[in-house]
Amino acid sequence: MGLLPFQQARMLAAIPCRGDAMNDSPTSGYQRSLRPWDAALIVVGGIIGGGIFLNPGIAAQRTDSGLTLLLMWAGAGVLTLIGALCYAELGARRPHAGGTYVYLREAFGPLAGFLFGWTMLLVIYSGSTAAVATIFASYASAVFSLPPSMTLPLTVGALVFVSGINLFGIRLGAQIQNLFALLKLLAVAVLVVCGLFLAGAGHDQVLAVDPTRSGIGFIGAALPVLFAYSGFTYLNNLAGEVRDPQRALPRALLLGMLLVIVAYVLVNVAYLAVLGHAGLAASHAPAADVMQQVFGPLGAKLIALGVAISTLGFCNITLVAGARVLQVMGEDGLFFRSVARLHPRYRTPNAALLLLTGWAIVLALSGSYGQLLDYATFGDWLACAAGVATLFWYRRRDDPMLSFRVPGYPWLPLLFIGIVAWVVVMTMLDNPRNAGMGALIMLAGVPVYVVWRRLFSRTGS
Repeated sequence: MGLLPFQQARMLAAIPCRGDAMNDSPTSGYQRSLRPWDAALIVVGGIIGGGIFLNPGIAAQRTDSGLTLLLMWAGAGVLTLIGALCYAELGARRPHAGGTYVYLREAFGPLAGFLFGWTMLLVIYSGSTAAVATIFASYASAVFSLPPSMTLPLTVGALVFVSGINLFGIRLGAQIQNLFALLKLLAVAVLVVCGLFLAGAGHDQVLAVDPTRSGIGFIGAALPVLFAYSGFTYLNNLAGEVRDPQRALPRALLLGMLLVIVAYVLVNVAYLAVLGHAGLAASHAPAADVMQQVFGPLGAKLIALGVAISTLGFCNITLVAGARVLQVMGEDGLFFRSVARLHPRYRTPNAALLLLTGWAIVLALSGSYGQLLDYATFGDWLACAAGVATLFWYRRRDDPMLSFRVPGYPWLPLLFIGIVAWVVVMTMLDNPRNAGMGALIMLAGVPVYVVWRRLFSRTGS
């Protein structure tokens, strides 16, 4: 029997190669047109969505002081930075399209890669995109005083828009994504300035203990914070389109993560300075509450516009990154062959992009995306930990020419894997129903993989 496509890819991946001349895989032809600054803004845009404007209130409900809350956000940022450094080495080792899927497929075999792609398509990327697009529609409706009946059309319209602009080449999509990322950083900067300097609040309450909170629910507080930091792996999915990836990827991940950590900590300081810990815990929309204190109703509308732009940029990156995973899966024979094709002119995986967008729209129309996302959100960080674990496999195949290696190896990767595994286990114990359903969704991919291999591995699809 001849080698299957993914086996051929694994053999060719063992040949060391460097620089822009490196192909993404034996047959794909992505164009390396993303500059280092584009890549850094993709990291920023993939992480900053709506979470920082909403989740601090949830985290404050589960902590007992402003100091604890800030340490939680800073600590989660450091943990995510460790993960990003690990992914920087992975990206330098395998600067191909597909990211985590490629690492899992090479290190642990095609089933592991398939299960990641299966869950990514079915729930994680599609569900998060549908959920965040709905947040966009809600905030856009508030900005323009639209009736609630417009929420669903705006959700679908947003998904169609961000998908459509990426059908015509990564360069155009990157330019628009850069605009989204810079506007969301501007929104964060305005929020920080207003909270720290214009709201007239006392900064002495930033670190104060909240007498109404007697205990700390660490896991309950950690989850919304970690969710706000998720998305740092998306750039690796686009590694096949980054110029000089072995240098640009590590720099972009480091710079992007540092920008996000600083932004998140400063925003929380601004919230605490204006609202105090108790006020933040009672707030359902802390960003709007801060801006309203400075500019009144106009301020609330301004930050609503900022949140809408931020969420739209997140949807853009999620769809683009997920489409690259599906395209590589199609190349490997683990998904439809038609999805593996790139547009002959724009070199974009348009079929994969439209498929992922279509499924996200179905979830948005069904209204089930929130429940599905709850079932599998822990799977996103579990996939990150599994991706980091592939470093140990790659290190056994040492490449002295590698331009970047994660510092503190093996302790930092082990620390990341250990903490994430602990959070996942505690989440399963705390909410076994949702975690169990998430596990069932992932495990359902096993029989699908077996059937797929038997039906399509030889004949194609």
